[in-house]
Amino acid sequence: MSQKIGVIGGGTMGHGIAAAFALGGCPAILYEPAESQRAAILPAIRDAYALLVEEGIATAAAVVAAETRLHLTDDLSAAVADRDFIVEAIPERLDLKQALFADLDVRAPADAVLASNTSSLPLAAMMETVSAARRERMLVTHWYNPPLIMPLVELSLFGNMPEPVYDRVAKLHASIGKRTVKVLKDVPGLIANRIQQAIAREVFSIIEQGIAAPEDVDRALKFGPAFRYATTGQLEVADFGGLDIWAAVGDNLLAVMDASKAASPLLKQKVAEGKLGVKSGEGFYRYSPDTVGEVRRAFLKRLIHQLKASRAYG
Repeated sequence: MSQKIGVIGGGTMGHGIAAAFALGGCPAILYEPAESQRAAILPAIRDAYALLVEEGIATAAAVVAAETRLHLTDDLSAAVADRDFIVEAIPERLDLKQALFADLDVRAPADAVLASNTSSLPLAAMMETVSAARRERMLVTHWYNPPLIMPLVELSLFGNMPEPVYDRVAKLHASIGKRTVKVLKDVPGLIANRIQQAIAREVFSIIEQGIAAPEDVDRALKFGPAFRYATTGQLEVADFGGLDIWAAVGDNLLAVMDASKAASPLLKQKVAEGKLGVKSGEGFYRYSPDTVGEVRRAFLKRLIHQLKASRAYG
């Protein structure tokens, strides 16, 4: 289902989304106004494509074809004037997104669908600056990072968009290999991030309480719950385990588990100390500047291996 795609913003998410559409067979124009950022985009995409070829996810011929379908520009009108589907991946500020959508409402074709790659800002607020007709062609399409590899895209159906339009958007994403989920209510975090934050809250709490070292907590997750989650959803896990058992365990554990309404104090302490993770060289683990590239590549390879396995499951 090839459509002409416009992507606004060339950061990590934006250039990954454009690369995914191009690899999936869709002509894509990526708008990035900053020259320094724009210059880094093609090398980053080529490195990502090369890893997919190395791991057997894409062929060299497919990558060559994808590069011919992908174009960069610093001209917003050129990026959207003839596009069928336009997705923005600019910074998470409501005022910026409102201004952008007001501009796109004028520049884009009347029948183009406009999307936001956000999980934290309400669609209704982002739509305030566009026409009533355009509001029927706007939605959230929240991709997971890294977008070229992660299969999930959350799509909103909040009552503003006719289902046939939504169905075309869902089919577009399915056509490039993405697994879509329909989000029926506009809540902060949508679905996947809310689930992820619930897990993270308890993980950080376990570390704060000194129950286990970081490597053991991660090992417990990777080879316990997450091992099942790779192929089996939580509701399936509950059904297989028995809902009576889950109810009993919930009564026993939930009262003594973390119920914080804000980010972990341990997390805030590390941020205050400049320990931000891989990008600063230390978070819960230490990362040598000499090996950080290798660490990142190994991380991406693990995701690719999981992508291969996940293709056998619905």
